[in-house]
Amino acid sequence: MIRLLGEDTDVWADDTWLIDSTPVECGRSRPTAKRSNLAGWAGYGYCASHSRYFWGLRLHLVCTPSGLPITFALTNPKLDERDVAIDLIESEPGLLAGRAGQTIIADKGYASGQFEHRLAEHGIELIRPARTNEHRRRGAPQLRRLRQIIESVNNTLKAQLSLEHHGARSHQGVAVRVLQRLLALTAAIWHNHHSQQPVLRSLTSYDH
Repeated sequence: MIRLLGEDTDVWADDTWLIDSTPVECGRSRPTAKRSNLAGWAGYGYCASHSRYFWGLRLHLVCTPSGLPITFALTNPKLDERDVAIDLIESEPGLLAGRAGQTIIADKGYASGQFEHRLAEHGIELIRPARTNEHRRRGAPQLRRLRQIIESVNNTLKAQLSLEHHGARSHQGVAVRVLQRLLALTAAIWHNHHSQQPVLRSLTSYDH
């Protein structure tokens, strides 16, 4: 349903994607981590934006600049973001069908010559901030604004759509609650698109 609604919008064909991952916390105490049914899938990871460790999962999200989800994965937080990104693209070859010159915008965590080469093999250009030992990269002036968009999308999922307080205690429970939020976001963008609202990702009309 998420895919059907997404494809029924003009922004599905956007030639620019944003990618990032965000923690989906599943417990805070050590006893919870030991006894949880999620043990073995969930694990300890580090949240750079909050400068703290967490126990749970990571939601990896690829979306358009309007916030429309394109593809996503829920993984153990220790998995490399770049490996997950490649898996998302290569596990669904049809995702790039009809897309020539696709661009992915990411943060420094995705910096890797091998990762960039793998993307290029699929016709995707990676735009990211330059590391301290690199020359200025293409797209640098627009990066900050575009990077803020996906951070805002994650905040919409976690705050407005309450993913931060999902309350799930099982594999199925977490997956369902994440999918609920992604579907709600996609449905709002779909409705705003077809009703010609000026801001596609706005949830103001649905707040009660």
